[in-house]
Amino acid sequence: MKTRIKICCISSQEEAKQAIAAGADALGLVGHMPSGPGVISDQEIAKITLTVPPPIATFLLTSETTAEAIISHHQMVHTNTIQIVDSLTSGTYRQIREALPGIKLVQVIHVVDESSVEEALRVAPEVDAILLDSGNPALKVKELGGTGRVHDWSLSQKIRERLNVPIFLAGGLKPENVQEAIRTVGPFGVDLCSGVRTDGRLDADKLRRFVRAVREA
Repeated sequence: MKTRIKICCISSQEEAKQAIAAGADALGLVGHMPSGPGVISDQEIAKITLTVPPPIATFLLTSETTAEAIISHHQMVHTNTIQIVDSLTSGTYRQIREALPGIKLVQVIHVVDESSVEEALRVAPEVDAILLDSGNPALKVKELGGTGRVHDWSLSQKIRERLNVPIFLAGGLKPENVQEAIRTVGPFGVDLCSGVRTDGRLDADKLRRFVRAVREA
């Protein structure tokens, strides 16, 4: 089974087209965040989403932490997937599903230590996929993605082996290390932002080399 490729921090219709043409299976569209790159307005996310053809997945990255706020955020942008980058503090995943039938839910787990494994096991039955990233929600200004840091892949491997839902791997991936990441973790998909960018813009050469490395892994 081929490893899916998700290109995050898409900032425009032009970047969306460039990523799709290069071989992306999914696009990440970043809503308001306390920190990190790639944030665009909800209006721009909605505009980009309208131009993305099936079967490409469109991920809304939301930092909202209540079911009600996540539902409201999605209703402004209409992506086919919601990536919840922080912990759900109020409401339930079931509440989100009932309000947004047919929309896929992906929960981010920031891999810090063994507690991340337990968190993933607890959440996995509620969602369609888990995305393993390298943020730190415990900081005063939360890091919820886009750090460019690699985390401990042995923990990610442990999570992947124990879960029955698809696993996306993120955090510091780039053309030079993605094959090792795939061999170590065995994820359903890989996800990156800065690893295929130069000065904040999609870099056609890095994008091409990343996709080729994934396909050859």
